[in-house]
Amino acid sequence: MSVLLIGGDRIGSITQKLKENGFDDIQHVTGRKHGNRKIKISPKTDLVLIFVDFVEHNLVEIVKKESKRIGVRVEFSKRSWISMESTIKGCINDASISEKYKAV
Repeated sequence: MSVLLIGGDRIGSITQKLKENGFDDIQHVTGRKHGNRKIKISPKTDLVLIFVDFVEHNLVEIVKKESKRIGVRVEFSKRSWISMESTIKGCINDASISEKYKAV
């Protein structure tokens, strides 16, 4: 599975936890550079996770619009594993359910 993290300067331990939970493609955008507003989200992305305590409002709006355009799920969380764990587990469960229906 693929995840795009928006916000936060350091995400070291979060990356490891995501890998342990089945995310093999992890991308990260800090959101601090003005060029980040020109973000292009890959349609292969399964989840966009926005760290609400480390990102500006304008970038959030841009990411939401781009995600909606290509049909990628967007979730919001604080930058701590405890805050995002249930969101991550929900995404994994949704993905496994949709894979079952594709197989049928």
